[in-house]
Amino acid sequence: MQDISSQISVLQQAADPAVADAIAQLIANGKDHELNRINVLDFSQRRGLDEERVISGFLHAARLGLFDLTWNVLCPGCSGVLDAHTTLKSLRSDDYHCGLCACGYQASVDEAVEVAFTISSRVRRIGAHDPHTLPIWDYYRQVFWSSGIDLSEVHFEALADEVTLDALELPAGEKAVLSMQLPSEFVIVFEPVTHSAHFIDVQGEPTKERQQLSLIYNKQHAPTGTITLRPGPLRLSVDNQAGVRALPTVFIAGDALHRLLGKRKPFLTAKRMLSNQTFRDVFKADNLDIDQRLKITSLTFLFTDLKGSTALYERVGDLAAFDLVRAHFHALLDIIASEKGAVVKTIGDAVMATFIRPEHALVAGLRMRAAMDRLNEQRGTRDLVVKIGIHEGPCLAVMLNERQDYFGQTVNVAARVQSLSTSQEIHITGPVIDAPGVSTILEKEAIKPIQKHAALRGIADKVLVYEIP
Repeated sequence: MQDISSQISVLQQAADPAVADAIAQLIANGKDHELNRINVLDFSQRRGLDEERVISGFLHAARLGLFDLTWNVLCPGCSGVLDAHTTLKSLRSDDYHCGLCACGYQASVDEAVEVAFTISSRVRRIGAHDPHTLPIWDYYRQVFWSSGIDLSEVHFEALADEVTLDALELPAGEKAVLSMQLPSEFVIVFEPVTHSAHFIDVQGEPTKERQQLSLIYNKQHAPTGTITLRPGPLRLSVDNQAGVRALPTVFIAGDALHRLLGKRKPFLTAKRMLSNQTFRDVFKADNLDIDQRLKITSLTFLFTDLKGSTALYERVGDLAAFDLVRAHFHALLDIIASEKGAVVKTIGDAVMATFIRPEHALVAGLRMRAAMDRLNEQRGTRDLVVKIGIHEGPCLAVMLNERQDYFGQTVNVAARVQSLSTSQEIHITGPVIDAPGVSTILEKEAIKPIQKHAALRGIADKVLVYEIP
């Protein structure tokens, strides 16, 4: 373990002090499994710390070399890690296949990509740095399953016994035979290292005759197969030709397994990370590759523009106008970051920002409007009038002009909706107002939206929008 006092000292200056102290304590005293694929949302909840500050703290810690950041593609069904990437650039947009669930998935960055942090081996070596030395259930907990599945020590060992007929650690190049009694249930022989599975449909009359099944594991993911057998004795022969240790496990695909896989908790998604201001500021080099196109099924966009900025420069002069515009930008950017958003770019006097949920964007918009009122009141003028538009929908995360950006009709609509404003009203679309969190905010603030149909430049049909007066 290297001397990390200097890195911790820098971290305490860059991050929230309470978060930095919690991270330092984790590094010094955490158990091995607590330092692998850390779920930062769970970490913040258990320690009573603000989520955004914790995310920011771990990002700064990763930049300092204390942790390795990984982007893990997950199976939506079992929460297994189908592929792990050390950089966003290597994330593929094509299909991933889960052997355990026998399904293929596209890697949408909404909920199917987990962002986790593992202690650097240069700081402290843990078992997960040598995954093929981990005991079989530690391998499942720390390597195969994501941080979004709740495998707490209280129930996991008992459930593991309940859902398995047998399990084996099989060294490379070796063979073994497992003998078991097949129940009248669907059975899965799953190997998590090679992600291969074989399904046994156990049905019919019980038999006393010994049934046979032979499986070979190699470096190729074995195709998923299904065989029908009868309840009774099974002789399972396994041959490990994968070049690494294999962990063949015989699962009973019943209610107990579904209970185990159904215990979930929130985790940090790639979508949330891409809309995190610290990540965009600190990890610019670890962004998308120029040819990548990552699908996001739902993201909220907020566009602002300063009304009459050209006239403002003519009226008050360049120097005074510059100070006003800078104060306006400072207020907007602070609000965006504090409401779990991130600035994608500024264009002249306009801002484009993203939020993971519509309610965060609406709160940010309301705060922006109030901030402009305060700035105007301080100066005794009405010079700062910000037009705001909010829209939610699918998009693509891309690289444009050496910057991580977004592309698609959702972006176009959001920009056009902002242009509808003539004063400091906010315009939002149907998908935004339909979000449960948004209706709660509107009721709390006693705001009655004004519904109207608007023609948006470049959009063929009129769009239903709502003015927030």
